[in-house]
Amino acid sequence: MTTWTSLEPASTTVDPGSSTTVRLRLRNTGDVVDEYRFEPVGDVAPYVSVEPPSIRLFPGTTGIVELTFAPPRTPDATAGPHPYGVRILPTEHPETTTVAEGNITFTTFMEVRAELVPQTVKGRFRGRPKLAVDNLGNTALTASIGGGDKTSGDLSYEIFPSNVQIQPGRAAFVDATLKPRQITWVGQKQERPYELSVRRSGFEPLPVNGTYVQRSLLPLWMMTTLSLLLALTITGLVLWFTYKAPVRTLAQPKMEQAAAAALPEEPPEQPTQKPTQDPEPSEEPDASGGGGGGEEKPEEEKEEEKVERGPLPITSEDKPNLFVQFAQARLVVGAGGCKLTAAHTVGKLDDATQKALKCFQESNDSKYGAFSQLGKNDGLGNLGRSTMTALLASHFVAAKTVPLDADVASPEVPWVRNVLLWGTQAEIDDGDLAITVACTKANIDYLRGQGQLKEKPSKGLFNRIKEYQGLFVAEKTGAMDETTLNKTKLGWINGQDAPGTVVAKDWLPAPMD
Repeated sequence: MTTWTSLEPASTTVDPGSSTTVRLRLRNTGDVVDEYRFEPVGDVAPYVSVEPPSIRLFPGTTGIVELTFAPPRTPDATAGPHPYGVRILPTEHPETTTVAEGNITFTTFMEVRAELVPQTVKGRFRGRPKLAVDNLGNTALTASIGGGDKTSGDLSYEIFPSNVQIQPGRAAFVDATLKPRQITWVGQKQERPYELSVRRSGFEPLPVNGTYVQRSLLPLWMMTTLSLLLALTITGLVLWFTYKAPVRTLAQPKMEQAAAAALPEEPPEQPTQKPTQDPEPSEEPDASGGGGGGEEKPEEEKEEEKVERGPLPITSEDKPNLFVQFAQARLVVGAGGCKLTAAHTVGKLDDATQKALKCFQESNDSKYGAFSQLGKNDGLGNLGRSTMTALLASHFVAAKTVPLDADVASPEVPWVRNVLLWGTQAEIDDGDLAITVACTKANIDYLRGQGQLKEKPSKGLFNRIKEYQGLFVAEKTGAMDETTLNKTKLGWINGQDAPGTVVAKDWLPAPMD
């Protein structure tokens, strides 16, 4: 043993979203000058930074390094004590490597979100909305669910389950049944606002507002149709009973026939018969070489040029392309705790790539629960719009918001533009393809360590953010705030459960060199 270590303090506490510092004292008890490197180890190692990362000490001297703990304000920073360690690696005597151990406690924070799916339900006798409750805090959530009218108590409520317990980073769905106390037989539909609330001990209830549209049992269009049918039926009956069939007698025709027989017959007129069909003009040329006088045949319409269009989602049957190459580059550096380490064909959705992609989809679905449906939307191992949106958004895994200034060039603009294009466009045309190809190539360059393109956000980008926010009925602020960013990480897209269509002619683009 050629070193002596001490942590000051050995145990400490930090709030997720902030930081704290611990000093590590190190003394060289050997007889040679040595250089020491420091590596955080343990579950909290991703949240620890060491400054300076290495020091050089003479025999008998002491040095100090600072450990900074900065856990994010996310469910990953679970509340409670966490042991940690700092591995000390001597350069001259690597066999004497030691680990200084300490303990840090993450404080508890609560963050709950809830939304109705759908926000507006319709029915004559009942409505069945679902309440999605998401625990974004770092400790288990225990809550009860209640309901109530915002007007005069016109609805009754059945809620199951009425109590939920949700682990950090998980979500739960609560089934609610709304029943009107009175049935509307005839008339216009009525909108009845209602409210479900998430109630926690020691906290104010979290209200979630929705609308129940109660339809009448016999809508106006049905009443109008029945009235017309009744009027037609009555009219038909009246005509039936009042109609008198004409009576024909044979006496008069026979008398006319007898009188006609007494007179000399006149020869009947021979009507001039017209040809039933005009003779077709001869298609053969006459002897003088002139035309036959017939009409020229119309030119055959040219068939529209068919363009091969690749399907969505992208599967193992598709040729190598740029988007699968991006997914591979993203998985090589790690996404959702999944890494692509096996040999693979660039741009091809081969077995190794499918395995890593499936790992990312299952990890995302497990982390975000029912809110993330990458496997359901795209199919496990496939690369669709939901999975592409989540893969791009994983670039911002440690960020809450993405600040965008219209006057400042930012390296995050190509990422945000690409995320939003996949999230909002249910149809990819030539213009959309050109944008996503340029952004995807810039994203791959970044993941390769070749720098990142900086751009100023355009007005169109802010409008695209508003369009995306409108998909989940959020306030259209045009800012890449925490709610909007979280939706991209979930793989939320325009037209959930729909693969989307492609009309771009150059789909799919070839991989980069």
